[in-house]
Amino acid sequence: MSGNPFYKLAPFIQEYIYKKRWETLRPAQVEALNICFDTRNHLLIAAGTASGKTEAAFFPAMSELHERPAKSVGILYIGPLKALINDQFERMKDLLIESRIPVWHWHGDVSQAEKTKLMRNPSGILQITPESLEGLLMNRPNAIPALFQDLRYIIIDEVHAFMGADRGIQVLSQITRLERMAGCRPRRVGLSATLSDYDSATAWLGAGSPEQVSVVTSPGGRKLRLRVDHFSFPDARDEEQAEQLQNARKAYYEYIYETTHLKKALIFTNSRSDAELTTLEMRRVAARRSQPDVFYVHHGSISAMLREEAESALKIGPGPAVAAATLTLELGIDLGELERVVQLGAPYSASSFVQRLGRSGRRGDSASEMLFVVQEEVDEEAPLPARMPWTLLRAIAVIELYVRYKWVEPHDIRRMPVGTLYHQTMSMLKSIGECEPAELARAVLTLPSFKHVTPDEFKVFLSYLIQTDHIQWTEEQTLIIGLTGEKIVNNYRFYAVFKDDEDHVVYNGSEEIGSITTVPPPGYCFSLAGKLWKVVEVDTKHKAVYVKAAKGKVDTLWLGSGGDIHTKVMRKMREVLADSAIYPYLSPQAVNRLERARRLARESGLLRDIVIPAGGDSLFVLPWVGSKQFRTLERMLKHHLADRLSLRSIVPMEPYYMVVAGNSDAGTLIQEIAAECSRCGEEQLLAPEEAPYLGKYDEFVAPDLVRRAFVVDGLDLKGLREGILGEPAEFSS
Repeated sequence: MSGNPFYKLAPFIQEYIYKKRWETLRPAQVEALNICFDTRNHLLIAAGTASGKTEAAFFPAMSELHERPAKSVGILYIGPLKALINDQFERMKDLLIESRIPVWHWHGDVSQAEKTKLMRNPSGILQITPESLEGLLMNRPNAIPALFQDLRYIIIDEVHAFMGADRGIQVLSQITRLERMAGCRPRRVGLSATLSDYDSATAWLGAGSPEQVSVVTSPGGRKLRLRVDHFSFPDARDEEQAEQLQNARKAYYEYIYETTHLKKALIFTNSRSDAELTTLEMRRVAARRSQPDVFYVHHGSISAMLREEAESALKIGPGPAVAAATLTLELGIDLGELERVVQLGAPYSASSFVQRLGRSGRRGDSASEMLFVVQEEVDEEAPLPARMPWTLLRAIAVIELYVRYKWVEPHDIRRMPVGTLYHQTMSMLKSIGECEPAELARAVLTLPSFKHVTPDEFKVFLSYLIQTDHIQWTEEQTLIIGLTGEKIVNNYRFYAVFKDDEDHVVYNGSEEIGSITTVPPPGYCFSLAGKLWKVVEVDTKHKAVYVKAAKGKVDTLWLGSGGDIHTKVMRKMREVLADSAIYPYLSPQAVNRLERARRLARESGLLRDIVIPAGGDSLFVLPWVGSKQFRTLERMLKHHLADRLSLRSIVPMEPYYMVVAGNSDAGTLIQEIAAECSRCGEEQLLAPEEAPYLGKYDEFVAPDLVRRAFVVDGLDLKGLREGILGEPAEFSS
């Protein structure tokens, strides 16, 4: 490969680098440029936060457009969030100010006038979400050749957010469809700061393409500053304990306030409800102290205007500014010089930890830092496993797995994604208009994500859609979308393959505040955008809620649950509990709580066996496996062992433990679980006629196929077997 590729860059990019006073290109940028200039390979840039990934992808692509202008859109950038696209859009405008390459963005918040300009003059760079790209492919198929006939690059940002998810299947399908419709063969470039399994990532990025995928990684690592603090909330059984609980909660929020209110800071929570409550409490502390309200809230149910207000305060405002956020600020939006990142509780994955940690330390040699603030409700009379500090253990586990071993979760690739099969089949049929069954089968089954679906299974799939009027025959024996299918496909929600709730938009006068899932009746109060509101009127027909400012209780208005945990995280938690090591980032309170938990675990035999007595005829089952394997064990107990062992109840406390009651003793239950792991098959873990859904559109698919998909993708007997019977997990750095 060639040496320093700086002089191959377009003159306006060289000028940009001079103006930014960069002394040199970063290693990842040099390697990416050489690969792009010297090969036809696709490219996976798996480098840390603030390593220059975006420039590494765009510099060679834009240099090529500068030297040989495209006859259509030349670069297609696919981002997982509108906020990330808006952020990258502004960055591209700054970079291209001296060039003649236009930058367009296309999503729900972009005006129709702007979209029309692009359609009239397809050129430059288009930044888009998968949902908006789906709309283009479905509804404007005749425009696709003009838009993308000379497409040179497809840049997919935050590829880890797509891999293993239905949206990733959608994106791969869209790329193949676009290439076929426009007759183009663009280079694919994937960007991520959160990958450890490069083989699965390159297989995903290159799926369906003959070109190889080269990998660029960034050597070295950033300095880290970590601290884990712990707060105990006593159980309020009497008046005295109720007062103690109130004081403990006050101390908790005062601590969060003290660590953030004079800084530019992000407070990550694991739910929208927690983000709302935290912002509300921070504002209450500020009011009590007569100090400025510098607090914002940022999540997917907040209006675009309020989200942008929070982003602007953090990025370009003078500060201080503090935003409580969910994963909407976890992905690669550059918020500038953040002074602190706080995690309330613990992330469910090492991948999420790395993303959130990467929001800080983005400039120069400054360290990435994160403060974990773990709160726990303590009830000394609770059952034994309920007295374990699970969230504290999870915080330590994800830190140790990443910091010590650089491990993050690998991505499971769905083998039989029948809901997305429905989505892409209907989208393609909408785009084509009508199609012969054989032609439709060829078009769909040659998409890379559906290679495991057989022609016979697709025949069953189509027959069921015909029976349910999602598609129908024409007199010429071709297929078109049926009346039932039209209602699904012609709704804007169809563009998305992820599950979304039917939200009601909330208005204070004419100002949109955000949206809620659960709608309270008039007169009731709830929190949104970190403020309290009272419902004035509910317009059910237009799904609108009108409110006014209020003072009152806080309510949770979104449905949802915690994230899935990987088996290695669970086994690391067990290892932490069994160990005697004191981790330097733990506060004295956290050390004390960990030591108490370790002593209790030793004295109770909690770590000795996966089944331990719970008193009476009850048993605790602690399998120390991930969420998917835990759910597999739960099904095994309910469908196979309950009758055999006369178990009257099985109560899961996912993913940590189960409470089983019945006539079995601990030794017998352990033996039966081990034996069943060896002789049972996944298909035997479903009740007769049961067909559980894994995706948004599974409900429209033939039940036999849904059942088969759940067996393949929803259960993991092998992982359960290895987790329960195998040796302790090994890690290598």
